[in-house]
Amino acid sequence: MEEHTITVLLLGDEKCGKTTFLSRMSQGRQNLHGRTSIDLLRDMDQPFVFEIRSKSGKYRFEFYDTSSPENWRLLHPDLVVICYDISQRLSLINLQRVWIKEVRSTFSSADTLPILVLGLKRDLRSEDDPNGIIYPQEAYGKAQEMRADKYMECSAITGELMTEVFDDICSTALKTTTDAGGQSEGGCAIM
Repeated sequence: MEEHTITVLLLGDEKCGKTTFLSRMSQGRQNLHGRTSIDLLRDMDQPFVFEIRSKSGKYRFEFYDTSSPENWRLLHPDLVVICYDISQRLSLINLQRVWIKEVRSTFSSADTLPILVLGLKRDLRSEDDPNGIIYPQEAYGKAQEMRADKYMECSAITGELMTEVFDDICSTALKTTTDAGGQSEGGCAIM
């Protein structure tokens, strides 16, 4: 059985939760639920590799974070996941101000490259936030404005929605290996 390699690039502000998210995923599907201790992956260990088998074949998912390689702009990703910290409004603002512009200016395949938006640290959504609560509807609206293919959110610490996010990333990534590609047809979908 042939193995396909799929490159997934996670972009987002520093400390928005990308490494904790990847570390939680690296513990395997069976450990995505509930509070379990998380051993953080080291940037120098990139790419973070996940082997997945499906009905259609074997897949090697290579996840890269913006921290490493130092010049992530040289990668040729099959899928980009732009992440933000749900508890930090500036992180949401930077989705449009910084990260989507980086994707569009860096990758020649930006017109056909599937882009997912992922809200991290869902467990830190707070009614006491002086900047106002970032509700999913607001972030979904930003994802639509950016013409992203999907909006998702989760908490790597509590495990909330981790399985659903993992499945959404994998199913979109698997579609990139087909003739149809991984972009959504009807615009941004919410998980």
